Amino acid sequence: MSSGGPTLAMVGATGAIGRAALSLLRLRDDLWGEVKVAAAPDDAGQVIACRGQEVVVERLTKGFFEGVDVAMFDLPPRMALTWAPVAVAAGAVVIDNSTDFRAAEGVPLVASSVNPVLIADRPHGIVANPGATTLAVIDALGVLHAGWGLTELVLTTFQAASGRGRHGMARLYDEIALVGGNRSLGQMPGDIRRLVETELGPSPFPAPLALNLIPFVGWATEDGWTSEEDKVVSEIRKVLAIPGLPASVTCVRVPVVTTHSVSVHARFDRPITADDARQALMDAESVVVLDDPEHNEYPTPTDVVGSDPRFVGRIRQPAGMARAVDFFICGDNLRAGGALNLVANAELVAASLP
Repeated sequence: MSSGGPTLAMVGATGAIGRAALSLLRLRDDLWGEVKVAAAPDDAGQVIACRGQEVVVERLTKGFFEGVDVAMFDLPPRMALTWAPVAVAAGAVVIDNSTDFRAAEGVPLVASSVNPVLIADRPHGIVANPGATTLAVIDALGVLHAGWGLTELVLTTFQAASGRGRHGMARLYDEIALVGGNRSLGQMPGDIRRLVETELGPSPFPAPLALNLIPFVGWATEDGWTSEEDKVVSEIRKVLAIPGLPASVTCVRVPVVTTHSVSVHARFDRPITADDARQALMDAESVVVLDDPEHNEYPTPTDVVGSDPRFVGRIRQPAGMARAVDFFICGDNLRAGGALNLVANAELVAASLP
């Protein structure tokens, strides 16, 4: 550790999450000495703003990790399996944002505001970051579970294009530019698909996203589910330490640039009212309640984007279900759903260093 504080590294610094994480550093307590950044060879040599200074992006090599105390990773799936052990061998603690280690034994899955104590037990030198969809709901679920005991969960997610990174955002913008203003579209079967595929070619999405939604995120798994749906269920169970929680998730991609939204139906072990849930969520540090439908006050993605808290509204109780509540929640999937938890977990690790 340098005399000015531990050395922090951001691996995958030119991606959407990496850039968001670096931008957050100037808004938080400055715990760090040096901050180093690395990315793919094509991005090496770029200059990125960090803490009011310009930092040159380095190539990702074994030597990059020399002297690094904490390394935040945002790499494509399976790349972290190669590079995280390299960083740990060099003496760094890795905070990984990929799916590679989330289900691994001996790797804590830490949502910093829900289960931060687990970060101290990291026998492999790796801490996993939950996915953006999980982070959108986990603070609210954690508060309600602590008060009433969560017993069952049904979610429908509405996931933004930026969940596929820069390519996803670029594709949505391109599709909007192509179809925008054409009032003849969307009225005949397949007209948007034909136009988009002809003019724009291959897409990171399995169907057009502009003027559309796609009820399939990830890839197909067993019995009709998707990898994203399986992932959300397993992550929520692990973070809340409810391994057998009955849960059903349907993931939908929507034409929103950034900010995931989730419709939640939650059942509990003890009776709860909508007012109980509303007050508990109002008292939660990382949740903002925006819940006055009579005056059109409820969270929407375009109002929430760029914010750190998760915003909750439409809090209500289904008729005849004294142990259940429903609500709608939005969280910026790049900032609150990725970068913020990466940085907060890195700060927790820094506090634990000798």
